[in-house]
Amino acid sequence: MKKLHILLIFAFLIHLSAFAQVGTWRAYISYYEPQQIIKGNKMLFVRASNGLYSYNLNDHAITTYDKVNSLSDTYITHIAWNDAASRLVIVYQNSNIDLMDLSGNVTNISALYSKTMTQDKTVNSIFINDIYAYLSTGFGIVKLNTLRAEVSESYILDKNITNVDIAGSNIYAKTDDGTILEAPISKNLIDPHSWTPSTDSPQGLFATDLTDWTEYLELVKTLKPGGPKHNFFGFLLMKNNILYSCGGGYGADGQLPRSATIQLFDGNEWSFLQDDMTGVDGTDGNGWVFENMLSVDVDPNDSHHIFAGARLGLFEYYDDKLVKYYHKDNSILHTATTSNKYVLVESVKYDANGNLWLLQSQVSDNSIMAIPKDGQLTSHPQEELMINGKSHDALRSLFIDSENMIWFVNDHWGHPAFFCYNPQTDQIISSFYTLINQDGTSYEIYRPHCITEDFDGNIWVGTSVGPFLIEKENMYKPEIHVTQVKVPRNDGSNYADYLLNGANVSAIAIDGGGRKWIGTYGAGVYLISADNMTQIHNFTTTNSPLLSDNIESIEINNETGEVFFGTENGLCSYMSDATEASVEMSKDNIYAYPNPVSADYNGLITIVGLSLNADVKILSTSGQLVAQGRSNGGTFTWDGRDRSGRRVASGVYMVATATSDGKKGTVCKIAVIK
Repeated sequence: MKKLHILLIFAFLIHLSAFAQVGTWRAYISYYEPQQIIKGNKMLFVRASNGLYSYNLNDHAITTYDKVNSLSDTYITHIAWNDAASRLVIVYQNSNIDLMDLSGNVTNISALYSKTMTQDKTVNSIFINDIYAYLSTGFGIVKLNTLRAEVSESYILDKNITNVDIAGSNIYAKTDDGTILEAPISKNLIDPHSWTPSTDSPQGLFATDLTDWTEYLELVKTLKPGGPKHNFFGFLLMKNNILYSCGGGYGADGQLPRSATIQLFDGNEWSFLQDDMTGVDGTDGNGWVFENMLSVDVDPNDSHHIFAGARLGLFEYYDDKLVKYYHKDNSILHTATTSNKYVLVESVKYDANGNLWLLQSQVSDNSIMAIPKDGQLTSHPQEELMINGKSHDALRSLFIDSENMIWFVNDHWGHPAFFCYNPQTDQIISSFYTLINQDGTSYEIYRPHCITEDFDGNIWVGTSVGPFLIEKENMYKPEIHVTQVKVPRNDGSNYADYLLNGANVSAIAIDGGGRKWIGTYGAGVYLISADNMTQIHNFTTTNSPLLSDNIESIEINNETGEVFFGTENGLCSYMSDATEASVEMSKDNIYAYPNPVSADYNGLITIVGLSLNADVKILSTSGQLVAQGRSNGGTFTWDGRDRSGRRVASGVYMVATATSDGKKGTVCKIAVIK
């Protein structure tokens, strides 16, 4: 019996470990593809998949670095070791610069990044000389003093400099057209006239030192720093407490290929579905098969069974293995009219009965399609979805609402629109090409990106000009107007502003408290209250560890409250204070963490397992009210202070709750140690 008790406690502790402190961030960076290996003293610094990790040659420890735990930015393009200063120079894609010492301490040099200038600030290479690092840029050269962590000089040459070298008493610079400029180091190098074309430069200039790469590459290939394979997270799906992800798009410019690897994260470890065509019939061997996977869904009747839609067709998996590839030659799928190679299946979704629904874009005979449970692929063509003899260009974001209606968007500039389809009648029942709000204002949208349903049954659509909603009571009326939420200014003027009017909304997710997490292109992430009246957060790259202000996807683990953000620079997350509400509250499913609360803990104390909008009171053992409030979904947080803002004394505190129907009771206790 004692052994069983210990096992239960151990299992409970493992469960609690999945819950991080509210307000904490995590980054999930890929370190899969080595790009540079630099040795500094006893450390190997590895730039991999534009991330950074180190390997200690003495104790074999691997340390990963990211914007959450140490670095100032994301997407590293160059690293170099300065032995004289014992610092690693780290350059980012946006020209931000970090210096890191052997203990992992980071000093940021933002002068180049923050400098307002019309010239190209892209850093092309790094050359180390003594305590200095010379950065070749699109406009000239930046000289860093790595010991003092400052920019010493900038040489604006109005040329795209690709490399710098020093030989003898001269400094040399190579331009992108192959011209070599030289200048005596003793001259005023800030003056462009000091630089002249070289007529007799030394042999071996600008040679890349590959000594560390050659010596340590085989060792690095054996290292396992963890993380995903790729930083492509344009599509996210949480099912069975597992995060499923794939590229979800075509790259930042809409054209670049993205690996089609489907990546799974269980909260601790990453795993990957088969990403080659070994043993699968129907491959054409053209090398395009595993690019641009666009969406994924899991069979509700068998979690081992997964379908994925892609640029080149439909992929079926079982037990992590690819078992069938549906394409133009072995199914009723058709190629896009623009290319004989593209079989555009841009969205897939299972309904509750195990029927798979999918959308085909740019084809003459299909639009909505389905694979009934234990059936064959069937077509449900809709005239409403045809333009000039083909289906819409980018039918995406398919989801099934609480009334079993199927919604999706045409995420394309040609004919931007969103639709509702009734699978029972096999009809499009609502089409939105023109948006007119409740005040009669008409909007021309460039693209609608996403669509979802809130707790009240309203449909939210994220567009290039802001979020709109279709209120449940107006959903199927002949003349449907969209609604823009009005947020009062509360400044005595009686005026209000439309919620996030003009924002390019890329993703919307509803958390356990009914709040809206709204991602944008260019403005980061917003958290809007359940009643839509309050902006709780606006996370950006400047005020948070968010990896990019361009958000491609959002998904929520409603059991833990972790909110995942897929960005153009990879995946990160924020531990929110809302989880899915419990149907009933009892002492068996409600608990607080951390518990006990140690003397040195200053964060929030989190209580989970509550019912929706539960009234929560924190009471002393004598029954004195210490704090109170309402849950966000199934979660309530307490800062460990009384109603006067003072830290509470050591002791045991009761968590008392009341549901909306008046049921009351003490559900758990919290021990505070000072």
